[in-house]
Amino acid sequence: METILLGRSREKIPLIGMGTWKLGKDPKKEIEALKAGISAGMRFIDTAEMYGTEGLVGEAAKGEEVFIATKVSPNHFREKDVIKACGRSLKNLGTKTIDLYQLHWPNSAVPISETMHAMEELATKGIVRNIGVSNFSVQELEEAMGIMKKHEIASNQIEYSMLVRDAESGLLDFCRKEHITVIAYSPLAQGAIYSSKHKDLYTAIERIGKRHGKSPTQVALNWVISKGNIAAIPKASSKEHALDNAGAAGWSFGAEDLAELSNFLGKGERSP
Repeated sequence: METILLGRSREKIPLIGMGTWKLGKDPKKEIEALKAGISAGMRFIDTAEMYGTEGLVGEAAKGEEVFIATKVSPNHFREKDVIKACGRSLKNLGTKTIDLYQLHWPNSAVPISETMHAMEELATKGIVRNIGVSNFSVQELEEAMGIMKKHEIASNQIEYSMLVRDAESGLLDFCRKEHITVIAYSPLAQGAIYSSKHKDLYTAIERIGKRHGKSPTQVALNWVISKGNIAAIPKASSKEHALDNAGAAGWSFGAEDLAELSNFLGKGERSP
């Protein structure tokens, strides 16, 4: 599996990882899917205390070399609450350190200085190896970055796909310039690329896939990571789905492919 540097660190994460939002309906099957993904090279799993899947991730990652990311919920952004939430996540995951600890959403009700102080404290103590944020705008990133004294923001997890492209209006460029890795969640637009509403796009994706011996899912995911400075974390609830996602890396689009896609992907389109 191809990798990407995480922020300014020397840490490398797979270009295709695994998301766990909305998992938990069939834990046994989902753990098998996560294990299959790990074996296929997707050794990057993202979860969150809000998802209720940290225990599931911990079980799947047991005995494996896996980069685990989780998130603290916005209602726990007070300094003491961040520390407590991190402790609960460590217990749920069954680990002594968290590879990437992220702020799940901005919360204007709590001073960002207080929250980032707690995050830096966790990083300084070695409990958290990297600090990240999620769903932060350029302005919110700048504010958080300006407060930090000892550590840096390694990543910003945002929704990004062929059909959800708001980040192209400055956020992707800012993150690239500041060496903040983008982690794309819902990189398949929560399944919208397969809908009849986007039939022409799906037909083009299917055609491109046949040229490369790839599935439509692999084409859509490859498009996301081909933008550079982006890792994608699609969800997989079955082994077959996980292995399909893993095949999105390791190949590149040709000029003909990009020209064909440009007919259907207007800049900044948002229509899932």
